Amino acid sequence: MPLLEIVQTTHVNTTIRLDESTAIQVDQYAAFLHASADEVVDKALAYVFAKDRDFQEFLRTPEAAHVRPSLRVRRMQQNGVVTGPVNSTVQPAKPIEAVHDLRSRS
Repeated sequence: MPLLEIVQTTHVNTTIRLDESTAIQVDQYAAFLHASADEVVDKALAYVFAKDRDFQEFLRTPEAAHVRPSLRVRRMQQNGVVTGPVNSTVQPAKPIEAVHDLRSRS
């Protein structure tokens, strides 16, 4: 049995819009944790999804398998090249990377 367990994850790039105050708090929380904003958003969403009992129940329904994708997702190849939009299937178990645009910040 190996001493280390390496879990391969697939990351995707997606663009989301946040309220400006939320984006600022994501950056502040990332600084507080010494982590990236992407990690904060990913872990916060995973936490909410895991703790929401109604959502967990919904995931066990046939309807959950047929949700229309609404995120604009671009898959990253291993060499860092971004491929075109891929929204043909919903794969909720895979992590997302969120990018927020704060150009209008003072």
